[in-house]
Amino acid sequence: MDRDFKFDVDKAADLLALLASPSRLKVFGLISKNEWSVSALAAEVDLSQSALSQHLKKLRNADVVGVRRDAQNIYYSCSSDEIIKVLKTLEDIQKKSPDAKSVA
Repeated sequence: MDRDFKFDVDKAADLLALLASPSRLKVFGLISKNEWSVSALAAEVDLSQSALSQHLKKLRNADVVGVRRDAQNIYYSCSSDEIIKVLKTLEDIQKKSPDAKSVA
């Protein structure tokens, strides 16, 4: 396996910081499967619409979500297959080490 990674470490760290929020991970897990309205997302992840909007803004700024407006409703969906691959890799790592302790 080639382990000579060629990427911008600062951008990679920014991406990992974006994904480091449990709330954003929950949101991204949901919108990676289906399109969700802001109100439905807020109820599902138990956040106020204001708090959720702040998380969604960060995801929008990173260009990893798609946004669609329908009259008064705004819908979000995943626009990054690469982020889904990262999340799948995290899931695979967790499955291999289910009893690992938190290091944070």
